Amino acid sequence: MAKLTATEWIWRDGEFIPWADATVHVLAHSMQFGSSAFEGIRCYKTPQGPAIFRLEDHLQRLLDTCRIYRMEAKYTIDELVAASCELVDRNNMEACYIRPMVLRGFGSSGMVPVESPLEVYIPCWPWGTYLGEGALENGVDACVSSWNRMAPNTIPSMAKVAGNYLSGQLIKTEALRNGFAEGIALTTSGMISEGSGQNLFLVYQGTLYTPTINGTLLHGITRNSILTLARDLGVPVREQELPREMLYTADEIFLTGTASEVTPVRSVDRIQVGSGRRGPITQQIQQRYLDLVKGVGEDTYGWLTHVQAERASSRR
Repeated sequence: MAKLTATEWIWRDGEFIPWADATVHVLAHSMQFGSSAFEGIRCYKTPQGPAIFRLEDHLQRLLDTCRIYRMEAKYTIDELVAASCELVDRNNMEACYIRPMVLRGFGSSGMVPVESPLEVYIPCWPWGTYLGEGALENGVDACVSSWNRMAPNTIPSMAKVAGNYLSGQLIKTEALRNGFAEGIALTTSGMISEGSGQNLFLVYQGTLYTPTINGTLLHGITRNSILTLARDLGVPVREQELPREMLYTADEIFLTGTASEVTPVRSVDRIQVGSGRRGPITQQIQQRYLDLVKGVGEDTYGWLTHVQAERASSRR
């Protein structure tokens, strides 16, 4: 796993501060109880300059997470869009990863955060291929984790909050220790849920399948993008509950997420998936996705926010 690379500036509550000054108290509520809402957003190098993929959709999910956890958002989507674009510009980034965060600060001594003020940060830094060099072309080896995802109505899986990722840490660490690149979690009833931090798709006899939004997995923005692209490419799509054994009979499997993009899976529990390499439907969808986010293919959906154009617009 790549180390985090510092950049020069971080946006904090309406101002830009040096990277090293972006600190919180050790007894901040989010440090003690995992109560920070956050997003992960990619900015890509394109022929038109840096462009952020589905920025407004990510920020809307951030505000939705805040609403679920009764965090009174201090900024509008438009304000956060402007801040994100200026951050990329100030740090002279052609491509990067953006991490908006809403934290509960120092104040409350217990779990109820009424005395903990909200702090909003937006850092960014360079980030390459999440699952390693060559993963997008060659695929990765995965396993079914011994750790299940949480049951519905325990903690909200559609909220992107730090505490939810304790589950992902266990899934990922177990997979790495056992010689795999990624782990796939099941629901408490034994159906397929998601990876440690990615949604999962599989292809069986020409149809693309993905688990339904069932209270155990994140409603991924990349997931939504892939569903849209697949349908527009004429690939039959089904969202439904999927039993574990479909992982072993699938013709193709791939993982999706902001960090993972569209990463093929070449084996599950050391059982080869299809031909053991990136399949034709995976490749078709992956190529369309990467062409779009990198500004090579036409953005018919309006998913890219071009940093320089947004900055010029905000100056008017």
